[in-house]
Amino acid sequence: MQIELKFGEVTGVVETHGGELVSFKDDTGKEYIWDGNPAYWTGRNPNLFPVVGNLKNGSIKIEGKEYQMGRHGFARNSEFAVAERGEDYVVFELCENEETLKVYPFKFSFRIEHRLTERGFTTEYRVKNTGDGMLPYCVGAHTAFNCPMNEGEKFEDYVLEFENEEEASTILLSERGLFRNGDTEEMLSGKILPLDHSVYARLDTVVFRGLNSKKVSLKHKETGRGVQMEFEQFPMIAFWTKGAEKAPYICLEPWHGCAGYENETGEFLDKPHVICLQPGESKSLKYAVEII
Repeated sequence: MQIELKFGEVTGVVETHGGELVSFKDDTGKEYIWDGNPAYWTGRNPNLFPVVGNLKNGSIKIEGKEYQMGRHGFARNSEFAVAERGEDYVVFELCENEETLKVYPFKFSFRIEHRLTERGFTTEYRVKNTGDGMLPYCVGAHTAFNCPMNEGEKFEDYVLEFENEEEASTILLSERGLFRNGDTEEMLSGKILPLDHSVYARLDTVVFRGLNSKKVSLKHKETGRGVQMEFEQFPMIAFWTKGAEKAPYICLEPWHGCAGYENETGEFLDKPHVICLQPGESKSLKYAVEII
């Protein structure tokens, strides 16, 4: 089911399937979110829970027992209930059910709030441990923005501009989508990372951790117009597009958790940036997007 949101002349559309914000338009009617054209990628803005990225051998180990789970977890393919709703916001909720317990043996409440603002939107993830034991999880976003954003422009006309000066390397992925035991490649020196399809055709995903910056802008290098994402509460951020296909979008992905490493144990509790909640405990993480 789709639900329309409105804040002044700014509009949004959310879907109960996956709990996604699938459209965001400014006061001129300009669309910023990728439309899911199957010629490139049917995704638009999936929510990643309770894992981020690919798992080693497609499984996680919890107290020595293996559970099979697909890339980025099950939330993006789940139907969410509407917990709260207003003109400019919605709160979706997913709780454990018969299917989730087969792959993730925990009781939980996973709430996603999408809220429009005067110049953008916020997305907040609220996870609560409703069970009797510890709840481990990872969570992240995968927001795909149109790039280029206007007719007559090219993907390469855009850059990623970081808030602060950086000397950063991307963590390299294997063909199986796992991190190659910590192998890295120098990628960013300064504030500006030009967009080039060939980089994504070769690397698939650019992944940074521990940046000085907590904001990044996707902007046209001449006009300076685009969007800015604030990801202060997330220790990692990734960027992805289908480079070989020269897809007209780029995903900005704040992560609290990441893909498996080729040499990891496979134990969920050993994963980088895993969050653990005690019974009754909850935690919220939020990112914000603003038109610039």
